[in-house]
Amino acid sequence: MLQNTQKDLTLIFTSIAVITLTVIGLMMFPDQAKVLADHLFTSATMTFGTLVQVLGFVCVILIVGLAFSKYGNIRLGEGKPEYKNTSWIFMFICAGLGSATMYWAFMEWAYYYLTPGLDIASASKQALEMSIAYSFFHWGITPWAIYGIASLAMAYHFHVRKNKGLSLAGIIEAITGFKAHGPVGRIIDLIFLFATFGGLVLTTTLTASTVAKGLSDLTGLTDGFLLKACLVMLVTVVFSLSSWIGISSGMQRLAKLACGMTMLFALVVLLLGPTLFSINNTANAIGLTLQNFIHMSLATDPTGNGEFARGWTVFYWLYWITYAPGVAIFVTRVSKGRTIKEVVMAMILGGCGGCWFFFGSLQSFAIHQFITDVVNAPAMLSGAGGEAAVSLLLNSLPFGKVLSVIYFVLMLVFLASHLDAVAYTVVATSTRNLREGQDPAPSLRLFWCLLLAALPLAMLYINASLNTLKTAVILTAIPFIFILFVKIWGLLKWLREDYAAMPASLIEEQSQRLSTMDAAQASAARAHQPHGAAPTLETQP
Repeated sequence: MLQNTQKDLTLIFTSIAVITLTVIGLMMFPDQAKVLADHLFTSATMTFGTLVQVLGFVCVILIVGLAFSKYGNIRLGEGKPEYKNTSWIFMFICAGLGSATMYWAFMEWAYYYLTPGLDIASASKQALEMSIAYSFFHWGITPWAIYGIASLAMAYHFHVRKNKGLSLAGIIEAITGFKAHGPVGRIIDLIFLFATFGGLVLTTTLTASTVAKGLSDLTGLTDGFLLKACLVMLVTVVFSLSSWIGISSGMQRLAKLACGMTMLFALVVLLLGPTLFSINNTANAIGLTLQNFIHMSLATDPTGNGEFARGWTVFYWLYWITYAPGVAIFVTRVSKGRTIKEVVMAMILGGCGGCWFFFGSLQSFAIHQFITDVVNAPAMLSGAGGEAAVSLLLNSLPFGKVLSVIYFVLMLVFLASHLDAVAYTVVATSTRNLREGQDPAPSLRLFWCLLLAALPLAMLYINASLNTLKTAVILTAIPFIFILFVKIWGLLKWLREDYAAMPASLIEEQSQRLSTMDAAQASAARAHQPHGAAPTLETQP
């Protein structure tokens, strides 16, 4: 029985009202909703697009600069790291994978082949080579730098400054002074909830559509709204039961197993498919990505309509930004005792490496099937759809039916795990005075589990286009741009106050000393310091 916790009724009823009105509007006026979504998408990306692209590029510069400056040796908390390097890096790779990722890993190149960026001719040889390079760009250095800078701010706030509140509102309070439970904190919580729903809509809808098409091909079931709705409700029941009876740890273990199985799946595709072509294609894509990185980062197409940059690069950066607060909390929890440089290197090299291997294997196979006239994925985008292309690509593999079943099961496990984690986060946000180690009320968790399924079901009902789904992400993510700016400003401010006057040699010595200290020793050292200052060697025991 929980004590001293209260349901945040204002937050709950506001969320319910917005979600209910949105679902009713989508289902009553589906055609008008699609037109409005297209208009909002264009307006939002044209207004904020350049700012988002510059922000992404700045994050790369900042995180590389921090890692290789004297600040890179700052240790985030005392004691030795809790996890071994291999397990720790694998956690970051898992943070970049998910159910929707499995769709993009097969199909993203096809979109870029038909509508390439950088003024490349559509459906050309150059467009084909750059298609996978752009996938690597959108799942590579910049998004992981966005994750990294958000994570470093949170980890520094929690492990070095020892501020209270491992939450988005908590770190904003520490930086700005606005109370987490005041009006500004309430607004931040609302933004966080709506952004969570925005990202969830895209993930759930893509996953349900892809799995439904695959099951239809395998079993002969009709690929319609009923099948998709049944899949969403099945997954909802699974993670609702998980939330109700408290088996989230089991769900998390299943998710980690799914991550390992996903990487194994990519290895199987690499070995069973055109192995040499895939290796050559992946290496070529990495070269093109690095060669064109600055241009791809800042390509706003001022003399054209900028459709590619707005429709893909801006969308992706905002998509990653919506998940940055949650990832930052996760990274903070598993990175105590690590240095800033270690966190940066693990996220950039580990995160990029995992995503590039996964995308390189699956996309290279899809491209090879295209150039050998086995499966024309680009042509199917405007006809049967990307979900049908994924089904055909899977069936074209040796042991295709077996691998198809494994692929679709992995997608559903990822989705259930993702929804379970989102449900817990939403419930925790809407519960006041929740202490460390406490779980929110099961009834409230079940309520949010059911509500989380409402928006994706509405999108499936109106057969929302990809642009409509993207709009859900864009509109809910825009406020996070300014929150990320605040976090960056706060991190730089703290670093300047705590370490600007300290020589690099002393920072390194302090880092080594902290790695051998326990929490009590570190607390005693901090007791001799001004509030918020990092412990110096002179006052350490």
